[in-house]
Amino acid sequence: MASSLPQNPRDDTKDVKTLIYSYPNRIWRALLSYLPSPDSSLLAKLSNLSPLRSRGRSRRRKPGLPLPLHSNAVQSTLTAAKATREFVILEDIMEHTLHCLHNIQKNLVFWQSRAEGTNTRKIYFMIFERGPRAFIDGTYQLITRLGTDGSPIQHLCCSASDMISEKIAILTSLQHCLATFLAQVYLEVNRYGEILTEDSDKSLPSLLVTINTLFSKLEASVSHPREIYKSDSSFSTERGNSCALLFEKIPQIDPGRSQWTDTEIRDATNLIYQNLQRLDSYLSFMLSSCQKPRRMTLYWLHYTCGTVGLSVCSLWLLRHSSLVGSPDMDNWIREAKESTAGFWKDHVEQPLISIRDELFETFRRRHKGVMEVEEVKLTEDSLHRMLLAFCEQTKGQKLPENMSDQEMLEIVMARYEKELMHPLHNLLSGELARAMLIQIQKLKLDLETAMLELDQILKANEINFAVLAALPAFFLSLLLIMLVRAWVQQDKSAEGRGRIARRQRRLLVVEVEKRLVQFQTCMDQGMEDDAGWIFGLLLYSLDHLYKAVERHAKETGEWLSLRQDIVDIGKPGLNTAYKLAVVSRMERMYDCLLPSSKRK
Repeated sequence: MASSLPQNPRDDTKDVKTLIYSYPNRIWRALLSYLPSPDSSLLAKLSNLSPLRSRGRSRRRKPGLPLPLHSNAVQSTLTAAKATREFVILEDIMEHTLHCLHNIQKNLVFWQSRAEGTNTRKIYFMIFERGPRAFIDGTYQLITRLGTDGSPIQHLCCSASDMISEKIAILTSLQHCLATFLAQVYLEVNRYGEILTEDSDKSLPSLLVTINTLFSKLEASVSHPREIYKSDSSFSTERGNSCALLFEKIPQIDPGRSQWTDTEIRDATNLIYQNLQRLDSYLSFMLSSCQKPRRMTLYWLHYTCGTVGLSVCSLWLLRHSSLVGSPDMDNWIREAKESTAGFWKDHVEQPLISIRDELFETFRRRHKGVMEVEEVKLTEDSLHRMLLAFCEQTKGQKLPENMSDQEMLEIVMARYEKELMHPLHNLLSGELARAMLIQIQKLKLDLETAMLELDQILKANEINFAVLAALPAFFLSLLLIMLVRAWVQQDKSAEGRGRIARRQRRLLVVEVEKRLVQFQTCMDQGMEDDAGWIFGLLLYSLDHLYKAVERHAKETGEWLSLRQDIVDIGKPGLNTAYKLAVVSRMERMYDCLLPSSKRK
């Protein structure tokens, strides 16, 4: 019997290890069992509300690329604004598809950036940027593979590359299918454009049938197992239920009938909205396993370290607070208040008061300094009279009134030099003493003038020193203003106002140009299927560009022309060379698409 066979100690050791290693998985299964499953009734009831929520959201969503109903973009917008039922259906289909493409593109860009990273960056992502559970699993795998053959780092790097490649493959396939569907809808609207505007009642049934056919094609392309489900078998079946996309079909109606009843049109319209709901549900299910981690998951380690640090800091502050009888916190608060008050007084209040006082004191001194100027004026007048009397007495005639002091001073100096030939005699009986007194008066005038100028220089320097003392507070205030301004006017993707947003808008134009070249290349090589989904991606890029430049172009008055150019690029009937010329003109002419260096 099996019970009588001897047991191997190594087998017992392996059983113990297996039991120990299975504990974490059992714990995780127990925790996950308390969470609602994807097919639970609660989530099903919530998902039933999605069409109502999506319809309301589509009505409030920012308008994007208009439907190609007319050759003129303004006329197309006015026609669609009439909100007839066929236009509402078409707009909802376009908006839902573009919204789904936008979600796929965001996740695809994230995983492509991770795929282009180094091996170290991939390992860091696998361990530290997927949440605490992935951190524990990754650490556990590294530890358990230390004793096995092969490097555990290399194995983890290969696992990361495989996982990222699978997600990129799934997202790329979904993007391919939705872009093709978007291009087909746009082409059909372009084909029915004039008919819809002229006689919408007769064209609506055929349009609904066409849309139903397009949904069937989308169902066949999305549900292809080799494209989507080959990377992971869990996508094909989940708890026994198939996750393949199945759309409702419009019942067969007599093709000979030119018009449908209102009931038939309402039923067909409801089926289309149900198909949109199913498409949203299916993509939500698919993206749940392919979407990028949330910000909380990406930076959970930073938040954890911040929380731990904040907790330690709080405990340290509590230890030094008055709650436990320590006066340290009160002392620190008092010292901080004194330091702040001292800084405010020394670098803000006192310099400003000093500047104010110096300015007003300067004006007061200037007002009082009129007496000083008058004293200089008196000295100057006295010198003039002395020079005039001396020159008239020396010349023996009356001098002209317009004779300057400098000319009279030259006469005095000439007489002074002549008197110096006999100094003792002329000092007693000549004009030497009088000439010397005139020179002393001139020296006094020069000295008073120099003192007046020096006083003004000192007053100006006092103001400069006061301004210099206030510079620290000025620079601190300027820094705070710049930070607040940067926070208020922060860039919001391509719709922002800064240089980063402007660069992103230019990158959108570059992306449109690349799509046009790829589309023309596929058409030249006869690859119409590839050209179809590239045209859908072109429409997505045009819609993104349309929304990004609308507000800025309206502010500069360029919106009507720019909108027409964007619509022309999306028209299927125009030549690709003309579209490339339009793209080149957009980059050169419109202010919202110019580089920051050329705007000046």
